[in-house]
Amino acid sequence: MSMELEKNKAHATLPPSSRTNPKDSISDDLFVPEPVDPSLQEQISGPMQSIWKDALQRLLKNKGAVVSFFLILLIGVMSLVGPMMSGRTYDAQNLAHSNLPPKVPGLEWLGLNGKDVNGVDQYERRGITENFWFGTDEFGRDLWTRVWKGTQISLFIAILAALLDLIIGVAYGGISAFYGGKLDNAMQRVIEVLVGIPNLIVIILFILILDPGISSIVLAMIITGWVSMARVVRGQLLQIKSQEFVLASRALGASNSRLIVKHLLPNAIGPILVTMMFTIPSAIFFEAFLSFIGLGLQPPLASLGVLIQDGYVGMRFFAYKLLFPGIVISVLMISFNLLADGLRDALDPRMKK
Repeated sequence: MSMELEKNKAHATLPPSSRTNPKDSISDDLFVPEPVDPSLQEQISGPMQSIWKDALQRLLKNKGAVVSFFLILLIGVMSLVGPMMSGRTYDAQNLAHSNLPPKVPGLEWLGLNGKDVNGVDQYERRGITENFWFGTDEFGRDLWTRVWKGTQISLFIAILAALLDLIIGVAYGGISAFYGGKLDNAMQRVIEVLVGIPNLIVIILFILILDPGISSIVLAMIITGWVSMARVVRGQLLQIKSQEFVLASRALGASNSRLIVKHLLPNAIGPILVTMMFTIPSAIFFEAFLSFIGLGLQPPLASLGVLIQDGYVGMRFFAYKLLFPGIVISVLMISFNLLADGLRDALDPRMKK
């Protein structure tokens, strides 16, 4: 404080001509902004990218989701071409080839050497020159063909059920959220009743009424399967329809159909896709469960549930019958769940943990 006072006294004792004025040290030119080219004022320095491209970049950074996608793609391709690789049909029987262990030339070190639990080479013992990569069942049917045919049928049932859930759920939830009021209250009471009934009991009762088959399983799954999709769509549309851009579009005279197709559904597509991805493994599980308890597909048709049930019966002596379909269904369900988690994090980064 004393040093400040001394400086002020020294400055005051100087003659007026030697004192410096702060205003004299800053010229007026320094307050004039530098001229800028008007054409560069609205120019964007970086490349523009859509929300989908941005989501794709986040998804590609998720290694688990990327690996899961390629595993699903690989299993899907094998379900189509796998049954044709062995040259045998899934229902061709040959009792002379019954209960043959898997044998793959060059992979004997993995245990695929054609030997049973007692270490006996069943191919050499029976004089069989053919190789069955996944072995055979009790009727001599090729398990390689049956596993991939069963995967094809299980994926078809799951994807078809998920698509029907998507159509019904989006339509029901969209109508309920968009019109609201008494209609929304009435439609939500229907959903609450369906949610209160265990869907597994409904599915089993429906299967008992109809003959077991692909169509009856799909219909049984969509009786209550669309409810979760409808609730997700309703929640998203209720949040979106009150935002400013929707109100502005309505004020400009946009029709209801245009509001739904152009504004509401495109902004809710992310949660819809994620919910659908979670629906597929659930449908695979339900199909396998129904087939396992004998209410699903019936032999000689093959599905993952049918093959797991057959393998469970002879698991003690023929473990390979359960091993291969068990691996396929486990990989499928884990991959779909990891991919769905990755899509959720990519489409809505706020949900990322």
